[in-house]
Amino acid sequence: MKTYYRLCVLIGLVVAVHSGPISRQAGNNDDLVQTYLKKFYNFTEPSGAASKGRTSHMSVKIAEMQKFFGLEVTGSVDQETLQVMMKPRCGVPDVAQYSTFGEGLKWQKNQLTYRIVNYTPDMSQAEVDEVIEKALQVWARVTPLRFTRINSGEADIMVSFGTGSHGDFYPFDGPDGTLAHAFAPSPGIGGDYNLHKPLTNIINKHHDPNTFVLPKDDVDGIQSLYGPNTDVIPDKSNPTPPATPNACDPSLVLDAVSTLRGENIFFKKRYIYIKTQHLIKSFWPEAPDNIDAAYENTAQDKVFLIKDQKVWALFGYDLVKGYPKSLSSMGLPTTVKKISAALYDQKTGKTLYFTDNMKYVCSYDERRKTMDKGYPKLVEQGFPGVSGKITAAFQYRGMTYLFSGTRVIEYSPTSKKVTRVLNNGYFFQC
Repeated sequence: MKTYYRLCVLIGLVVAVHSGPISRQAGNNDDLVQTYLKKFYNFTEPSGAASKGRTSHMSVKIAEMQKFFGLEVTGSVDQETLQVMMKPRCGVPDVAQYSTFGEGLKWQKNQLTYRIVNYTPDMSQAEVDEVIEKALQVWARVTPLRFTRINSGEADIMVSFGTGSHGDFYPFDGPDGTLAHAFAPSPGIGGDYNLHKPLTNIINKHHDPNTFVLPKDDVDGIQSLYGPNTDVIPDKSNPTPPATPNACDPSLVLDAVSTLRGENIFFKKRYIYIKTQHLIKSFWPEAPDNIDAAYENTAQDKVFLIKDQKVWALFGYDLVKGYPKSLSSMGLPTTVKKISAALYDQKTGKTLYFTDNMKYVCSYDERRKTMDKGYPKLVEQGFPGVSGKITAAFQYRGMTYLFSGTRVIEYSPTSKKVTRVLNNGYFFQC
């Protein structure tokens, strides 16, 4: 089962979250944008003489939001930016007005109790119990905080589900709005967490609780309050995750490379690099980690991800209906068992698949939906002067880049010659 709430409902251990709703019935996009920026990016409307700078101030906040989500930073609202703003989300601001709580607004003890007050109708009680327990363990693994569940009475943390106005002056705004909010440690509602119900359509779209890892900033923040975990917590269901890949590591071998609406995107393990590093599932919750190949069909405005014998098609942030499909649906020969790289050629409308121990290339006609005759070919036949196994590929500014381990071979489709041999750092400004 997948869930996003471990961050959303438990972030209150570090900060207080007093988030209001985003209206999904706004009369126009301007209302939606303004409300979104006010709630999550501290946008305030200037008054008096300063009101002349309103547009400029809003543009700064839009750029801030675009940078946070890895979008093209323009300072103006395009369709992609609007699409992100309209997605269901946590009630935690992305850029808070920064301040730290005094000693009175942190837990004064490390042994804490929690109680699940009620349940949502679209999940089993066992599923809810498991999600809440695992979410709390995310924080317990990096701090001395320990959480014990009680079934009656007043707990330090009261977890409840509600809809609309539910008694804390912060009503939920429907299934496409704020997902949850929390309150900082203090008497009364302090420390409590409220989640929006129903949840099924949201839970199925977000992070796997068994693989989620706190960002370093969150770890540093909570450890500044409570210190690090000095105990070893045995948790077989949550193994220690692998180290985060370093884009400037000279030994880095990328899993896949593609473009996305004008941006270069790089894949490694469960991460995607679009200007900055993100989890793949933060962009595409339905997409797999550790992919084998990726390419963008610019004519269709779709990104295709390939892993093992399956293909995922993505339009914007959404999985295309009917996907994932089997690799054989792409018209590849049945002898092809694994794709190591893929490349879409905008001029020819053909997609090249590098396959069979990365020594061969197949050409697929995207318009006719058939494999071209005469393929598969050896890579050297399709790209004279290129040697080695191809692990990733894409086109950029009229050139073809073939990744072979740590090497990047720059190839000219016009002269059909290798022009340079680079390394990954060329694209990461290392």
